[in-house]
Amino acid sequence: MSLALSSADLEAAAAVDPSDLISFDSLLSPEELALRDRVRTFVREEIKPNIAQWYDEARFPIEIVPEMAKLGLLGMHLKGYGCAGGTAVEYGLAAAELEAGDSGIRTFVSVQGSLAMSAIAKHGSEEQKQEWLPRMAAGEAIGCFGLTEPTAGSDPSAMTTFARRDGRDWILNGTKRWIGLANIAQVAVIWAQTDDGVRGFVVPTGTPGFTAIPIEQKLSMRASIQCEISLENVRLPGDAVLPDAKGLKGPFSCLNEARYGIAWGTMGAARDAFEDALAYSKERLQFGRPLAGYQLTQQKLVNMALEINKGFLLALHLGRLKDAGKLQPHQISVGKLNNCREAIEICREARTVLGGNGITLEYSPLRHANNLESVRTYEGTDEVHTLILGQKLTGVGAFR
Repeated sequence: MSLALSSADLEAAAAVDPSDLISFDSLLSPEELALRDRVRTFVREEIKPNIAQWYDEARFPIEIVPEMAKLGLLGMHLKGYGCAGGTAVEYGLAAAELEAGDSGIRTFVSVQGSLAMSAIAKHGSEEQKQEWLPRMAAGEAIGCFGLTEPTAGSDPSAMTTFARRDGRDWILNGTKRWIGLANIAQVAVIWAQTDDGVRGFVVPTGTPGFTAIPIEQKLSMRASIQCEISLENVRLPGDAVLPDAKGLKGPFSCLNEARYGIAWGTMGAARDAFEDALAYSKERLQFGRPLAGYQLTQQKLVNMALEINKGFLLALHLGRLKDAGKLQPHQISVGKLNNCREAIEICREARTVLGGNGITLEYSPLRHANNLESVRTYEGTDEVHTLILGQKLTGVGAFR
């Protein structure tokens, strides 16, 4: 079957994606395009009409979770246990469309699938997989991923949460912070120090001693949930430990899944901000002509579009490498660092085209820019990914 698109197809795609200067859709298969379009329709119909209100109210719309499950978005890159078994590229395309709606929506899918479900799928026992993955894929159970602590963000080896043995049981004590979805989750994957190094634990959130309090008064990711978790003598059975995760390689393998999705998602936010700016520039009159008719405005739009096209090409290349089993961790850092950084600049520049109107929730750029400040920080700051790439280039570690 030919994957080539006709000229009519390409023209239609350009009408939908005005930032596309390179016929990007011609690089995608019909199956990938169909998946992308299903998610795009969901975002257009269910997210965009409501996101300003959700953001203003600082509310995550938990009512949309069943629909996302029906679309196969929860753990979509995992195979078996009710998961969709999609490709890395398909997951990336979905992430871009979801983040074009809002970073908080894409973050939900990432926390659920790339972090919590991925941890259980990669490192869990068969019993843990059977108990949790089908329910999580169906949206009947929500998961969270407890790694970051108040004083251990970029350096998780400094975590102080500790799990000690008490007979056959484990007892956990500690604090986790900036943990997505924790107060609405039914299960938490908690990483803790033990006498045998860092281990992961599957913790039902109804366990006595587990408390999750939402972090409020945020200026970013307002349509999303982040919490502080308190673990006070949380007693777990011996089989709560993830048997195949020992050391920091366990959580890092999950973080890389999330970082890969970010490389795509951030470009979705950038594209949405660009589209708002482009449409506004064609309608807004200044000095008797549309903003789009001025050279400085066109320069802004061209620069934004160029970076969006380059960012999507990078994300697609990483996705093809991942599907071929050839993606290296430092390459994920390339995508996360570059695309986050460029997406924030694009959203800020798009806001300038909108003038004063750009500070309202009627338009998306400043909301996206604010959200991306969080995305830029979580799953590795600019500094962390710079040092990962610096070590790759020089062979010298400079983290300490």
